[in-house]
Amino acid sequence: MVLQYRKKSESAYWKDYHGKGKIEGQPQDYDFRLLSHDKREILADKGSYEKVLKRMRQIEFFKHKKGQGRSPVEFLGDE
Repeated sequence: MVLQYRKKSESAYWKDYHGKGKIEGQPQDYDFRLLSHDKREILADKGSYEKVLKRMRQIEFFKHKKGQGRSPVEFLGDE
């Protein structure tokens, strides 16, 4: 998953998020979104930092539930 941000007051391009220390100002001044690893699918649309991180935690929880989140190739490799 890829977390991206941009300033709320601007319509600039989305930038990859590398941590709170890398942005100028507070996270409240920015919009965030969550994309799939290949950046083709939006997993959480534009929203606050807290809202997008909450969605990311939900996805991670269900991805790691027993028997889920594994591709068939990984499953066959366990034998």
